[in-house]
Amino acid sequence: MTQRSVVPPREIVLEGFVLRQYRPEDAPALVLAVTENLEHLRPWMPWIALEPTTLEEREELIARWDREWEEGAQYSFGMFIGARVVGGAGLMRRIAPDGLEIGYWVHRDYTGRGFATHAAGALTTVGLSLPNVNHVEIHHDKANVASGRVPLKLGFEKVREEPDEISAPGETGVSCVWSIDRAVWASRAM
Repeated sequence: MTQRSVVPPREIVLEGFVLRQYRPEDAPALVLAVTENLEHLRPWMPWIALEPTTLEEREELIARWDREWEEGAQYSFGMFIGARVVGGAGLMRRIAPDGLEIGYWVHRDYTGRGFATHAAGALTTVGLSLPNVNHVEIHHDKANVASGRVPLKLGFEKVREEPDEISAPGETGVSCVWSIDRAVWASRAM
C-alpha cells in the first residue's frame, strides 16, 4: 500500500452532524451556506473576499478539492445536517512534511454547539492515523477568540505566537499556533 492510498474516511458521523467529503451535488448547498455567512466569516476567512461565487465556480472548487484529496494535498470536509451545509473543515499539508493543519468554519446559526470542536477532534484522530504524520496544528488569528477555544478544549498546546500577514479585516497580524503530537493525543484518548 502506498502512502497516497491511505486516505481519511470520506464520511465521519459525529454527534448531531456528519463530517464528509464534499460531493458535486453539494455545490448549491455550499453556495447557500457561504452566502448566508458572508458577514459572519468576513473578519477571519481570507477566502471570503472572493465571495460570493457562482454555482459553476463552486462546482469547480469542489472538483479541485476532490483532486487535492486524491493527491493527498488537502482533505476538505463539509459539516452536514441532512443536505444542509452547516460548516466546513479540512486537513491541509501546508505546515511541515510530518504535520497537518486543521482549519474550520461554522455557519452562524450553529456556533456555540461544539461543531468546530467535534470536527477538529475527529480530524486530529484521522490526521494522526495517516502515515508519516506526527503532529497536527491549528492556527488562528489572536483576535479570533472563538477559534482559539477549539484547540484549548481538545488539549492542544499553544506553542507560539508569530507575526502573520493580515489577510482578513478582523485579523491583528498575530497568529496563534497550537500543536498536538501522536503520543499526547493517544494518551488523551485512553
